[in-house]
This record gives sequence, C-alpha cells and structure tokens, in this order.
Amino acid sequence: MKKLSAASLAALAFAVAATPAAARPLTAQDLVGLSRLSDPVVSPDGRWAVWQQRETDLAANKGRTDLWRIDLKAKKAQPERLLADPAVNESAPAFAADGSLWFMSDKSGASEVWRLAPGAAAPEQVTSGDRGISGFQLSPTGSSLLVWADKLPGAPSLEPAMAKKDANAGSGRTYDQLFVRHWDTWADGTRAQLFVLPLANGKATGDGVSLMGGLVGDSPSKPYGGAEEVAWAPDGKTVYFALREAGRIESLSTNLDIFSVPADGSTKPTNLTAGNKGTDNLPAVSPDGKWLAWAAMARAGYEADRMVVHLREIATGKVTVLTEGWDRSVESIAWAPNSASLFVTARDHFDKPIFQIDLAGGKVRRLTGDGSVAGVAINGNGVVYALDSVTAPTDLFAMDEYGKSTKLTAVNAARLAGVDMPEATRFSFAGANGDTVWAYAVKPAGLAKGAKVPLAYIVHGGPQSTLGNAWSYRWNPAVVASAGFGAVFVDFHGSTGYGQAFTDSINKDWGGKPLEDLKKGVVAVQAKFPWIDTANGCALGGSYGGYMMNWIAGQWPDGFKCLVTHAGVFDARAMAYETEELWFDEWEHGGPYFENPAEFEKWNPVNHVTAWKTPMLVIHGEKDFRIPYTQGLAAFTALQRREIPSRLVMFPDENHWILKPKNSLQWYAETLGWMTKWTAKAQ
Repeated sequence: MKKLSAASLAALAFAVAATPAAARPLTAQDLVGLSRLSDPVVSPDGRWAVWQQRETDLAANKGRTDLWRIDLKAKKAQPERLLADPAVNESAPAFAADGSLWFMSDKSGASEVWRLAPGAAAPEQVTSGDRGISGFQLSPTGSSLLVWADKLPGAPSLEPAMAKKDANAGSGRTYDQLFVRHWDTWADGTRAQLFVLPLANGKATGDGVSLMGGLVGDSPSKPYGGAEEVAWAPDGKTVYFALREAGRIESLSTNLDIFSVPADGSTKPTNLTAGNKGTDNLPAVSPDGKWLAWAAMARAGYEADRMVVHLREIATGKVTVLTEGWDRSVESIAWAPNSASLFVTARDHFDKPIFQIDLAGGKVRRLTGDGSVAGVAINGNGVVYALDSVTAPTDLFAMDEYGKSTKLTAVNAARLAGVDMPEATRFSFAGANGDTVWAYAVKPAGLAKGAKVPLAYIVHGGPQSTLGNAWSYRWNPAVVASAGFGAVFVDFHGSTGYGQAFTDSINKDWGGKPLEDLKKGVVAVQAKFPWIDTANGCALGGSYGGYMMNWIAGQWPDGFKCLVTHAGVFDARAMAYETEELWFDEWEHGGPYFENPAEFEKWNPVNHVTAWKTPMLVIHGEKDFRIPYTQGLAAFTALQRREIPSRLVMFPDENHWILKPKNSLQWYAETLGWMTKWTAKAQ
C-alpha cells in the first residue's frame, strides 16, 4: 500500500486533467480549495445577512469556519469578514431580536455559545464549562438559551456526570440492544438531549434544566439532525422538538415524532404526532404563534417517503394536511413574516427550488429557477438564499417582494479566475416502462469540433436521491468532465423530484428498472451527443451507485472499459446483517433476510461474480458503518481471485463519505487516474 504526499496528490489531480486551448480546466485541487457557504441568517432590521464560510487548511488536512456578512441595504455592497480568527472556528450564526449576533465558537478550547452585541468591538462568551454543547437556539424573548449536548439518558442538567472508573476494567464494549454503532460512531450510552439555560446580562447562568422528561432518544436526531429539528414558540414559553424514542431495536424505526414541552421543564413532553408511525420532523411555529407546521411521512420504516406539510392550530389542536395534493417532498420549512404562507424547498426534477405555499387553499408557487437552494432566510423585504448548480459553487442571492433575484456574492471568483467551466446539458429519454427519464451530459470546455472524449457514467447513491443540478464536493461532474470525459448522470427509476411513485418504483427492484434506464441512457447519449465516445467509457458510483457497479460487473460486463465502486454493496446477505440502519435494507427488500432471502438474492451481486471481467477500482472508508468496509474488501478479493485488473483504496479515517481535503485529492487522483488508464488503452 502506497501513501501519497499532498504535493504528489495535487500533481496527480492536475496530470489527469485535459488541457483546453483557451483556459485551464477545473481540477480537484481547485475544488478542494474553494470557500463553502452555509445557510444565511438576516438581522431583524433586514440590513445584514450573515453566514458561516468554510475555508480549507490543506496542511492541517481539515476545514475551518469563519463568519461573514454583507449589507443588504447598501448598493454594490461587498462581503466582509465579521469574525475570522484563523485559530478559531466560528459557526452557526443566529440573530436576537435586539440585533446581537449569537454563534458557536471553540475559542475557549471547547465548543461554546458566544455573542456579538451591536456595535461591539469583540464578542463575549455566553456559556462556559466545557459541557459538550453541540448547538443552540436563542429564545425569541432573549431570556433563555436552548442548547443540545450528548449526555447520559436522564441527565437532569448540563452538569458533568462523575465518571466511575474501575481500575481492573477491560476495553470491551457491551451492548444489550441495537444500535451498537451508527454512521461512523460506536454507541457510548450518551444521547443528544435538550436543555434550557437562563440568561442574565447576556450570560448563561447555572447548569440549565432538561426538557427530555425521561424520553430516551436523540434530539436533534443523529447523524444529520440540527437546529431545523427544534423550534421555540414566539412567546418563549414552549419548545417543540423531533425525537425518535429508542425502542428495543431502534435501528428498525423511522418513527420520529413532534413533541411539545414547557421551556422551564415543569412537565413532561407531550407527543403531538403519536398517531403517525412514520417520520414527523421540521417543526416550525408561525410568527403569530397560532400554527405549528411540520413535515411527515405516512409509511413507517421508509426513509424516502414523501414529506407532506401538516399544520396544527395550537389553540385547538386541529390538524390540517396542507400539501397532500402536491407530489413533491419537502426538505425545509420557513414561515413568512405575516404567518399567511410558508417558504419550503423540495426537489423538482434536477433542481431544488424555493416554493411558497399559501395557508388559505394550499396553493404552491415556484419562486426560483434552475439550481439547488441550500439555505433560506426570510425577512420583511423578501428572501435571502444560497444557490448552486452543476457548474457553479454556492453563492448568496436576495429575492425582493416582487420575486426579482439579485446575486449578492461571488466568493470563489478569484479562485476560479481563468478556469473554463464545462457545459451542462439536460436531456431526457424513454426508460423502463416507457417512462420519461432525465439526465445530464457535461462537456469539457474548449473541446475541438469533431473531437470525442470517453464516457464517464456517474451513478448516484441513495438510491432515492439525485446528483441534481447542484455543486458537489464529493462527486463533482464538472471536475470529471474537465479531466477529459463526457460526464453523464441519469435520474433512473427511484430518483427523487419526479413524484413519489417514481421514487417508490425501485423498491424490491434494485437491479431491474434502474439498470434498464442506465442501458437506455447510453443509447440516448450515443444518439444525442456525438462528442461522447460511449464505446470507450467507464462507469462509477458510490453507495447505491457502488452497488450498481458491482451489479453491472455481472450483468453488463462488456458495457465499460472500467468501473469504480465506492462504498458499494457486494453481498446483500452480509449487508442485511452488517448495516446499522436496518429499516433501510429491510424496506428495500421486503423484510429481514431470514424471512425473505429470495428478494435479497434476486439482486445480489455476489451471485454473479463468475461473469465479472471488467477492471475495477474499489474504494471504501473503514469508519463506514452504513455499508461496512468488508463489502469493499470482499469485492476486491473476488476481483483478485479472478485475476481481473483491480485496485483497492481503503481510507482508515473516513466514513461513508470522503471528507478530509487530502483524502479528497487522493480520491480524485485515484478515480480519474484509473479511468484515464483504461480509456487511454482503448484509444
């Protein structure tokens, strides 16, 4: 096993890139070095937009975050650093009603809440004591602070528990029920729990009070949940939160519920959605305090069911289903200032726009065009939002009350100066069952007329997902195209943004309709894009896309010159017993393996290894508990035993995703290098 230095990784990333005549191509080195914007927040007076911005420290092999701002009321305003200590991470900004800015910082050596008062020269620390605070929400009245931290179940406050040490204890972890591990972490007995801390003169006092009332579960949920899963009532007297109660086998349950609890913890939480056994999440209270909105899935055990907006009249408890007739799945919820409508985001074909939904009648209007919205902040003058696309990293935009959008930032303009971005074209074809299937073809910039480039066929994960018209730091089609390939990705049956029936259609059919779509997609590419050499291409994918590479190896062995499988399922039987979130695998295959083995084996790549012959690069992370690294190791073993050209790249410090800067450079160097090697041999 060879380890590469940062310099050699960068050289490799550049070496595999094509060189157009007019300008240089986008490279993995460019990608890793870009600034990354997070969700904006807007000051109460509507003047300032503030956001978290991540910068890459390649030498330290990590990112760090600063806070930036822009004056929304000044003409031709430019972004400016607000808090940017290079030795400190500042993150998660939030405004108080008095205009003060609250945020997380590790300046004290631990993650704590800080406050920057209007006009103050420097921020002040609000919380202290290294009590493991992960996030916060300030009460609307400014009198208390809601925080979440990992504590042992039943912890009455944030006061650190006294650890009991046994000098003779061994290192073994013991468990009596699932989860024993989740995403990339072994269970240690703690849970994400909510606490309220009183505030006095801008400082948190005491150890706070727990809001959990004996509930055992994580709020916000793990591994993805954050501030979107908790909400204050406008009067500061009630907190709403989402939580999945941990049953005997928590790994089978998608049953998050919405709870309400007095902010002083005086009574136990009340489950407001106990009647629904599917997911309830994204609680949001209207500014007038009359309505609680949230999104819910109807089917228990299905993580990709449609998220439908519900409304609860807080005074009466009456519930209305607002978007039952709209065949899209909501991903975020924000209230209009007048409490008469909601602003939501949802996948719509390849895009993720902002939609406005009127409470009276539920009318839905799309507000933004092409691209994917990543964060929405509402103020009295309109909307500030973050937007990206296949060929453009995230920037901030402002939409006025008339629906006109203006670009506010160009944070990566200097870094991308001289880079000739590829051209992305959306197209469709008739896929399985004659259904319309949508796809993108991404063309290298400056490609000479009549020239051809090899096909790079990217298959997305999920499977109920999409690469989308969005910028990616893990699977970036623009970087792949710039390396001298025709990057194509298809939203096969099972993808999101085309209605719930299309998403559901992959259930118990992992290797059926999606593979047919992919095969027909290559035929469509051949007919529509003469600059793509479909006879000389490689296919690549991660997660479900990695599964599809293993499936293609046995079902379509002459389709490609090479394959790249990242974190892909190789043996469905082993996966059924090794993965952590059992609900996913069992929903997809109609139950547990021991009850329904035929459904798993029907689409199991391991059963077709004798047909494998395509050279394959296998990539995996050792901390991947979703699709454990043993799946990648087994696939590589099969390749080696059959003497098929193959290479294994195992990242000991990565999970299901490749996140560290140097590892990302190595990932691109290995992937693009492998593809270049096998397509060059065919020319």
